[in-house]
Amino acid sequence: LTFSVFLVGLEGVDLVSLSGHKIYGPKGIGILFRRNGTPIRPIQFGGHQEKGVRPGTLNTPGIVGIGKAIELINKNRSENEKIKELRDYLITGILNAIPKSQINGDLEKRVPNNAHFSFYGVEGERLLLLLAQEGISASTGSACSSGSLEPSHVLMSLGMDPLLAHGSLRITLGKFNTKADIDYLINSLPAIVERLRKMSPIK
Repeated sequence: LTFSVFLVGLEGVDLVSLSGHKIYGPKGIGILFRRNGTPIRPIQFGGHQEKGVRPGTLNTPGIVGIGKAIELINKNRSENEKIKELRDYLITGILNAIPKSQINGDLEKRVPNNAHFSFYGVEGERLLLLLAQEGISASTGSACSSGSLEPSHVLMSLGMDPLLAHGSLRITLGKFNTKADIDYLINSLPAIVERLRKMSPIK
């Protein structure tokens, strides 16, 4: 398997993890990139698989599946450019349409399919509920903490006001999204944000 597509720009990086389902591979499989000499200790014991780091029978179908997903990425890199154009179109549209909104993170140094916003005076969970009623799937915070009502610890570590962090919205685009999808979101979101701000005690 060729993993070179993921090694670009990792100079000086010790560890990188990757989930298979994030790249259209199977769920339940991932990759850990470890630079030679980087010390790690196992947290599970009982076997010598994975050079003694993680015991248990290897998930062969999952390994083949994530390898195939990487192979397809190498063959279809132009899809990233298409997704990036849609993401930039989304970011510009949302920031222009909604006052007191901001994009979180660097505009250039981000993955092509991710747009993460914060809206002052809006509560993230209510925002998701109203978006779902419009047929729009999104997330608040990160996928790993989507079950928590606490503001994102990542946004807080960046020095963000907790009230602003509570109003975060993560939009993840994929290869099946179209410009019409983005236009639908841009047209739907401002009214939802305005409605929630009118209900909010934060002015």
